[in-house]
Amino acid sequence: MPTNKQRREAAQRRLQRQLERREELARKRRTRLLIGVTVIAVLAVAAAVFLITGLGGDDDDTASQASDNATCTFTPDDSGDDVGTPDAEPPTTGTATLAMTTSAGDIGLALDQANAPCASASFVHLAGEGFFDGTTCHRETASETLKVLQCGDPTGTGTGGPGYSFPTQVTGSETYPRGTLAMANAGQGTDGSQFFLVYGDSQLAPDYTVVGTIDEAGLAVLDQIAAVGIADGATDGAPAQPVTIDSMTVVQ
Repeated sequence: MPTNKQRREAAQRRLQRQLERREELARKRRTRLLIGVTVIAVLAVAAAVFLITGLGGDDDDTASQASDNATCTFTPDDSGDDVGTPDAEPPTTGTATLAMTTSAGDIGLALDQANAPCASASFVHLAGEGFFDGTTCHRETASETLKVLQCGDPTGTGTGGPGYSFPTQVTGSETYPRGTLAMANAGQGTDGSQFFLVYGDSQLAPDYTVVGTIDEAGLAVLDQIAAVGIADGATDGAPAQPVTIDSMTVVQ
């Protein structure tokens, strides 16, 4: 039969085991709670990242949509007859092809609607209105750094336009090699109907909207015009043999 001392020692051992079990249970509860909090925190961070990424994705999509749906501002002015204004939301992909028939031969033009949507829309609009028909190419240059034929002025003076202007579309990296079609202007934001055809590599500041390119047949025509020279033997002036645009039509 156990003595009182033995009973007391056994009771103390049971109490110790109970305390140890309670501590173990408490430790497990704390561990589970910590894991739960950690999981919640991780989920919260993940959700935040998802939301931020989602917003970023929406912004990217919006930017992409904005670039795919350019809005062009065509401001009426007194530069020429009223032929209306082009569509303010023109196509921003692909190319538009124009056939430019001149007194010197046919020149094919490809308009870059992706990088110059406003200028391309203006060309297409004016061609559809017959604006260019019967106008002259009033300026030719033949210096070492500038070899162009400039057209698109209904007055033939270098001061006329379509009755509106629109913003110059440049990135600052534009170059003007042979075969380039670009808009002439009297300063940034004054693009209208005047354009120049580059028949020889030209060195210009990147201040002129590059609208597109000239086909090989057109370059051959420009070479013939250049070979005739400029009035009075100048390097900048009216072509020695007048060049008239008989028609400008949209092919596609």
